[in-house]
Amino acid sequence: MKPIINLQLPEFKVQAYHNGAFKTVTHEDVKGKWAIFFFYPADFTFVCPTELVDVADKYDQLRAMGVEVYSVSTDSHFVHKAWHDASESIRKIKYPMLADTVGVLSRAFGVMIEEEGMAYRGTFLLNPEGQVKIAEIHDNGIGRNADELLRKVEAAQFVATHDGEVCPAKWKKGEETLKPSIDLVGKI
Repeated sequence: MKPIINLQLPEFKVQAYHNGAFKTVTHEDVKGKWAIFFFYPADFTFVCPTELVDVADKYDQLRAMGVEVYSVSTDSHFVHKAWHDASESIRKIKYPMLADTVGVLSRAFGVMIEEEGMAYRGTFLLNPEGQVKIAEIHDNGIGRNADELLRKVEAAQFVATHDGEVCPAKWKKGEETLKPSIDLVGKI
């Protein structure tokens, strides 16, 4: 398996449902900002709405940090709209819901389940240069936690702006970081 960290966002063009309208989203729309690609198996399922709502609850915080969220499934933009219209939970979503109907994004991020035509649960954070900085893939029975995602985004942004510093386990914004050096070897 080819490592995905630091890989570049591929060129893509997909339809999306966003804020009551259909729109086209491309790789050009992602350039220059932090972006989360949040893959899930399918609309009208069970774990998926709990995750999408959890991210929706953090969306304002993520936007304040300069991060756009793109949820992605292999369902069409029409299905995304139908789900949005049918579900009180999904109506809370304000971020674009991408329709990866031919699996271009799912394959590029390594989450496509070919025999099922759907994606594993995958979360990917890209920096403004379009490089993957965080990659997390779950089996479809295991839901994700938006609080932990928010913490990881804060860590990635901190590391990106503080050359030579790294964030230890469970690091939270405002806590002490580490400056790797020979003096730290064996002392942590």
